[in-house]
Amino acid sequence: MKYIHLILLIFSPFATLFAQVNDPDYAVPDSLEVELNDKEIQDINSGKAVIDESAVMEMLDMVSSISYFKDVYLDIDTAVMNIYDYAKDEVPVFDDSIYQQRIEALARETTIPLTFNSYVKSFIDLYANRRRQQSSRMLGLSYVYFPMFEEYLAKYNLPLELKYLAMVESALNPTAGSKAGAKGLWQFMLGTGKDYGLRVTSLLDERYDPMKETVAACQYLQSLYARYEDWFLVLAAYNSGPGTVNKAIIRAGGKRNYWAIWPYLPRETRGYVPAFIAVTYLMNYATEHNIYPTNPGLLLHGTDTVVVNQRVGFNQINEVVGVPMTDLVFFNPQYIKRIVPASKDFPCSLRLPMKYTLRFVQLEDSIYAYTKKAEPVPVVTEEKVVPVNDYIIHTVKKGESLGSVARKYNVTVSNIKHWNRLKRDTIHVGQKLKIYRSGAPKAQVNKSGSKSSSSGKQPATVRTHTVKKGETLNSISNKYGCSVNDLKKWNNLKSNTVKVGQKLKIKK
Repeated sequence: MKYIHLILLIFSPFATLFAQVNDPDYAVPDSLEVELNDKEIQDINSGKAVIDESAVMEMLDMVSSISYFKDVYLDIDTAVMNIYDYAKDEVPVFDDSIYQQRIEALARETTIPLTFNSYVKSFIDLYANRRRQQSSRMLGLSYVYFPMFEEYLAKYNLPLELKYLAMVESALNPTAGSKAGAKGLWQFMLGTGKDYGLRVTSLLDERYDPMKETVAACQYLQSLYARYEDWFLVLAAYNSGPGTVNKAIIRAGGKRNYWAIWPYLPRETRGYVPAFIAVTYLMNYATEHNIYPTNPGLLLHGTDTVVVNQRVGFNQINEVVGVPMTDLVFFNPQYIKRIVPASKDFPCSLRLPMKYTLRFVQLEDSIYAYTKKAEPVPVVTEEKVVPVNDYIIHTVKKGESLGSVARKYNVTVSNIKHWNRLKRDTIHVGQKLKIYRSGAPKAQVNKSGSKSSSSGKQPATVRTHTVKKGETLNSISNKYGCSVNDLKKWNNLKSNTVKVGQKLKIKK
C-alpha cells in the first residue's frame, strides 16, 4: 500500500474545487494522510470509484423496471420542447466551462453551495449520457412528486432544491428498497424512520407512504441543519448518519467542511453530494441535453385514494372489485403482507387506479364480507380425477371482470388464470374462458406415461446471452422481456454491472 498526502490527493487534480467553497478558514492539516493503492488513486481521480461505489446506479436500474411508463413524452409536443432543434437521438456535448457557468447560475438562486468539479462531471455524464432513458423517467416522475415535496419543504423553511435529494436516494421510485434496508422515496432506515414517526409493524411500513415519509424527511433535514449549519454536511449525514460525519470531522482536524472530510467518509457517501449537484444541474438543464420527461402513465393522474375502515386483504379487493393484483401491490407498497390493517380507530388509505375507486366505494360492504381467499389449484392424483369434459366455456360480457366471473361460478381468480394460462388480471369482451365445474382439469398422460396437469406448463428453457459493448442489465432485460432482478437471480449476480463477453443465462 502507498501513502499519499491529502493535499496530493485532492488539490492536484481539483485545484479549483476548494476555491469554490466559501470557507476562508479552510486549510489542509499537513499531518493527515490517506491510505490508497495506485488503482484506487486512479479511479478516484477519474471519478469512476465515486460512481461505482454509490447506490445511484442500483436505483436507476430499479426505476427502469416500473411498468406504467408510456413510450411517449409527457403530454407536451417534443417539437415545442426541443427549442435547440436537436436530432432525435443526438447527445449534446459541452465544455467544462459551460457546466461551470450553469452550476454557478443555479448556486446564485439557492443557499446550497453548488459547485462543479471532476466528481460532479462524472455524475453529469452518468445522468445525461449513460443513463439518459432513466433520467427521462425521473423527469416524468418529478411531475408526480415534486409538487408535494415543494409544499412540505416550504412548510419547514427548507431550500426547495432538496427535492432533488429524493432523485439521488431512490430515482423517485416509490417502491425502492436498498440492500442496506432503506425504503421508500427518501430511503429511510428502520430506526431513523421510527425516530421521525414512521410506523413499522409486521403488516405496515410507513416508509413507503410518500406523504408521511416526505414529512419525516423534512423534519430530519431540519434537525441535521440545526446541528451542522452546512448543507453539504447535512446531505452527508443524511446518507451515512451523523455519527459517521462526526468521526470524519474529527479525523479531518475538526474542519466542518464537506470537501475537507471527504476522504474520511464511507466510499458510498463520497459520491453523494456530487450526485446531488449533478442531478440538480440536469433537471434544470434537461432540455439543453435533449432529454425530455417520459409520461409515467397512471402514476401521474390515473390514481386516487379511498379510505379503508376495516381490515381487508388485497385478495378480497382483487376478487370483488377486479383491481389487478399488480396494481394493488405497486401503488400500496406500505402494506407489506398485502393486508390493510385498518380499523375505525386507525383508518388507512388505499391507492387504486381511478377507474376502480367508485366501484370500491359501491362494493365496500361486499369487500369486507368476502373472506374467501384464492387457493392454489388442487394437485390431481389417481384417486381424484374429474372427467375431462367437466368444464364450460364462458364468453366475457361487457362490464365483467375476472372477479365477477369467479364469483358467478364459485371458483377463484387464481383458478381461472391457471386454467386459461392468463398472466394478467385483465380480460376483454368476447374472450373465451374455460371454467372447470369441479375445480380442476383432468390429469393427462404424456408419451412417457407420467401424469401431468392439463395446464400444459412446460419447464423453463435456458439460453445464453453474451454481453456486448454498451449493454447493461437494463437493456438486456428489455430485450428478453424479463426484469433486472430476474437476470441477477438467474446468474447469481450481486451487483448491476456486467462486462463485455460475460455469459448470462436467460430463462423462458
